Amino acid sequence: MAASRTLRPDSPLAARVAAVLDTAGVGPGSRLCVALSGGVDSVVLLHLLAGLRPAAGFTLSAAHVHHGLSLRAGQWLAHCEALCRALHVPFTPLHVEVARDHPDGLEAAARHARHAALASIDCDWRVFGHHRDDQAETVLFRLLRGAGTRGAAAMAAVEPGRLRPLLDTARAEIVAYARANGLRWVEDESNADPRHRRNFLRHDILPRLERVFPAAGATLARAAANFREADALLADLAALDGEACGGERLRRDALCALPEPRARNLIRARLHALGLDAPPRARLVEVVRQLREGAEPLYVSLGEAACCVHRGEAWVERALGEPPVPVRWTGQDRLPWGAGELRLREATGEGVSLRWLREADEVVFAPRRVGLRLRTAPGRPRHGFKNLCQQAGVPPWLRDHLPVLYADGAPLWIAGIGVAAEAACASGEPGLEAEWLRR
Repeated sequence: MAASRTLRPDSPLAARVAAVLDTAGVGPGSRLCVALSGGVDSVVLLHLLAGLRPAAGFTLSAAHVHHGLSLRAGQWLAHCEALCRALHVPFTPLHVEVARDHPDGLEAAARHARHAALASIDCDWRVFGHHRDDQAETVLFRLLRGAGTRGAAAMAAVEPGRLRPLLDTARAEIVAYARANGLRWVEDESNADPRHRRNFLRHDILPRLERVFPAAGATLARAAANFREADALLADLAALDGEACGGERLRRDALCALPEPRARNLIRARLHALGLDAPPRARLVEVVRQLREGAEPLYVSLGEAACCVHRGEAWVERALGEPPVPVRWTGQDRLPWGAGELRLREATGEGVSLRWLREADEVVFAPRRVGLRLRTAPGRPRHGFKNLCQQAGVPPWLRDHLPVLYADGAPLWIAGIGVAAEAACASGEPGLEAEWLRR
């Protein structure tokens, strides 16, 4: 192994990698961690970064994810460890269990497990060895799945917390560099298995395309940049439309007045802001249709999210899921509640009187119970739960998810509505304030 050779300063590949690091603002003190599979791409990437490290001043480490899916997995780990030792790069092995029953198959399960493991590494940048051929394959794969501009934009060389310095480099150039520098790498036999759809594209479809269109790989990679530019423009348009329609909460009439493609684009943008993928186009078409029909209240599922309309306002939020289960309070400052959590703190003269809670045999947060009634101010009548929600503007779909604080069966507080008048803290009295934080 010649992994310890000094990188030539005039190496075109090194210059290309250095340019990506410069674009990302990598410099002295930056912490980079290479996702080291042991394949030629990540081996070359590690070698290049190790050569650039002294002049750039960043710290470099590597992590290898051991899936245990191959009989050779132990050999790959040992190879990666030896390479890092030769390059004086700190090395972290990550052992994961891969779900065999993943709905998208074993390949997707391994990818999810790998990304989750790498996310546990404490660093500023996770660095990946994806190259131009990977980019072309990803664009083609996503187009065949019906992706829009965001999906077809595929990968970027610089993303928040992620770098792909070889993304504009052909795999052939990477292999040539590895051979010229005497580097050794491992071959994952699963990369040749045609049962995986990506492998089918990589080994069958793309080579056929390149026999007719010799620059097919480079052209598809260039198309990704065009798609990324178009997606950025659509994001700008969505931001302008969002402000014109009212900001975070959109005016339903203004949203419905937009041309349908722009309305769908705005909903997609709101989903992406939540970190969620947009559903198929047909689902978005149906959402806009229902928005324009005018029924209120409205709660339309978008998979992991929902489009909501209440009292003339429209917004997108994460799906609520099943109603939460009751949880006992024994002094904790945090409690799980559905997909979010309850945060509790003691406060003087605010919230629920601690006297009520300390005298109770059981204090529990639970969904509303049948017959719940609450008086929110002294001298006012008790109101039923539905009436309280209507007064507070709580939409119907949220009501079964509201946490209610019960002490020995008596409701003392309802999220979004308030504290029972008889249990409210007096001035100078210790109390408990509760807050429900949704995802």
